[in-house]
Amino acid sequence: MIRNILTALILLPIAAAIVLFAVGNRAPVAVGFDPFAANPPMFTFAMPLFLLLLLVLIAGVILGGVSAWMRQSHWRRRARRLAADLKVTRAEAEKLRRQVEAAAAQPRPHGSIAAIAYRHPHAA
Repeated sequence: MIRNILTALILLPIAAAIVLFAVGNRAPVAVGFDPFAANPPMFTFAMPLFLLLLLVLIAGVILGGVSAWMRQSHWRRRARRLAADLKVTRAEAEKLRRQVEAAAAQPRPHGSIAAIAYRHPHAA
């Protein structure tokens, strides 16, 4: 409940600022991709300033996310390898546990040489 209120208190002013910015910057601007062309540039189109800035912001978020994802590939690879090692180790531990339980369930012969040779100090 408190998290939803805090989210609303943060997002509502941001949304209001974006709307106010969009309403205040509706005038079209010329966007050109040919810096060496004469006047007028060859690859030019007009779009509202707020739309241009929002598209640049979205492109920056996407490029930043891709960059962070690529930098973390080493850690993801290591996590996959460790998860595989953990799976093998757990399987081995379960196998050994079953062997110990099976060995404990088998009755030990009391008349064996090992039982005669080894006497517990507290045994009478």
